[in-house]
Amino acid sequence: MFGGRCPFGHKPSDPFKEQRAAGPVARHEFQGEQIPMILRHADVRQAAKDWTTYSSDAPFRVPIPSEEAARSMRQLPIETNPPEHTEYRAIVAPFFDRPKEPAMIAQVEALIDGLLDDAMARDTIEVVHGFALPLQAGALTYLLNTDESEADLWIGWGIHVFRVRGGLKKGVELERYLEAKFDAASRAPGADFFSALTQASFRGRPLTREEMMGFANLAFAGGRDTIIHTVACALGHLAANPEALEYLRADPKRITLASEEFFRYFMPLTHIGRVCPVATSVHGEAVPAGGRVSLGWASANRDETVFPEADVCKLDRKPNPHLSFGFGEHLCLGAPHARLLLRTLLQKCVTRVGSLELVSAEERVEQEASYERKLGYESLVLRIRPRA
Repeated sequence: MFGGRCPFGHKPSDPFKEQRAAGPVARHEFQGEQIPMILRHADVRQAAKDWTTYSSDAPFRVPIPSEEAARSMRQLPIETNPPEHTEYRAIVAPFFDRPKEPAMIAQVEALIDGLLDDAMARDTIEVVHGFALPLQAGALTYLLNTDESEADLWIGWGIHVFRVRGGLKKGVELERYLEAKFDAASRAPGADFFSALTQASFRGRPLTREEMMGFANLAFAGGRDTIIHTVACALGHLAANPEALEYLRADPKRITLASEEFFRYFMPLTHIGRVCPVATSVHGEAVPAGGRVSLGWASANRDETVFPEADVCKLDRKPNPHLSFGFGEHLCLGAPHARLLLRTLLQKCVTRVGSLELVSAEERVEQEASYERKLGYESLVLRIRPRA
C-alpha cells in the first residue's frame, strides 16, 4: 500500500529512532527530572505487564510531565495497581462498553453526519477546533449518557482540560463542574455516569467523593486531546493523499485496518510514566526507589523489528500490534470509543465525501529538553466537498 504524503512535506517525526537502534533505554529530562524511557516494542510491552516493578500506584506521577499542579485527586482507575485497579475498572466498565451498543453507534453516526453537513456547507473548516473537538465532546455525552447540551460547555474548555500553551494550569473549572454534577446526581440520581458513581460501591462501601472525582477527572482528561489529534491527523492524511480515500472507497472493509494504522502512525501520546517501588535496574539503567520510568508508546509504535517500513503509513498493515491503547492490565478503557469514532468517520468519508483539499496547516510540536517530536496540527484548514 502507498506510503502517503504529509501536508508539511515530511512524515510525523520519530526522534527516538537512533536511540532505539543503539539500545533499549534512553534518558530524557522532564521538569528537571532525568527519566529513562523504554524504547523497544517488546520491552515496553513487558514493562506494561509488570506492575510490581513498574507501578501505577502513584497519584499525579503517571502522566509525564506530572500533574500535581493540575489536579487535586488521584485519577481512577489508571493510577492504581491490581487488584484495586481491576475492581475500580469494573465500576465504570458498563459506560465504556456503550460504544458496542447499536443505540450509541447510531448516535455517533448522526453526530458525524451533522458535522460533515456543516463542514461541506462552508467554504473551509478548521478541523482541530471546528470538527474534531465537537466530535469528541458530542460523543462523550453519549458515552456518559448525559444531556447532549453539555457538549457546548465542554467544547469551551478547548483541546486540553489542564494544559495551556507554555505550561499547566489548575483544573479549577473542571473540578467545580464535577462537584456540581455529583451534588445534583446525589439529590436526583438518573441513568448517567455521574449518578452511577454516586450509587456505586467499592469493597462494600460507597465511593468517596474523591473517588468519584477521580473517575470523572480521567473520563474528561484521559481521551480528550488524543482523540482530537488522531481525528485531525486522519483527515489531514486523506486531504494530502486523495488516493487513500479512493483506496478505502473501493472496499470499505479496508477501513478497520486503516484505522488501526492511523492509531499507530499518528500516536499523539509520546509515553506514560511508571514508578519503581524499589531500586531497579532498567536494562542497565539504575532507577532509585520512587524513581520514574517512561514507557515509550510512540517509540514502540515505530520499532522496525515489529513494523516493517515503520515510517510509512500503510493502510493495509497486518498484523499491527500497535501500543496506542497501552498494554496489559491498563489497556485503555476508552479504546472501543476511539475506534468507533475513527471508523465511523472513515465510513462517512467514504460514502459522503467527494474530496478533501488542504488549505493551510500549522504544525503541533512537542518540545522537551532532550527531543522534539512533530505530531499533528495546532490548526488544520480543509475544504471538504460532497460526493456528486
